[in-house]
Amino acid sequence: MKKIEAVIRHYKLEDVKNALAQAGIQGMTVSEIRGFGRQRGHKETYRGAEYTVDFLPKVKLEIVVDDADVSRAAETIMGVARTGQIGDGKIFVTPLQEVIRIRTGETGADAV
Repeated sequence: MKKIEAVIRHYKLEDVKNALAQAGIQGMTVSEIRGFGRQRGHKETYRGAEYTVDFLPKVKLEIVVDDADVSRAAETIMGVARTGQIGDGKIFVTPLQEVIRIRTGETGADAV
């Protein structure tokens, strides 16, 4: 099993959620986050004063999938979240050693 973490633009969340559901990927955790990469933020002017916004608002999705579904999930996220602009985000895939459902004690793929 793998954990997919995707950092995407906030306005792409609903589209990504719907596309993953259509692809048969169930369940996700969503967090509102702030950060920057190559984009390095941007400058804004407020009441005549210019200031730099370093940390931009993003959304982080966390999805746990079976090994066979990793590429389908990642390609779905990438295809829907891509705008072609700097700041589209990143996808991180990491192996999971163990998954346990708290309510039943089920482990592994049964817990997802």
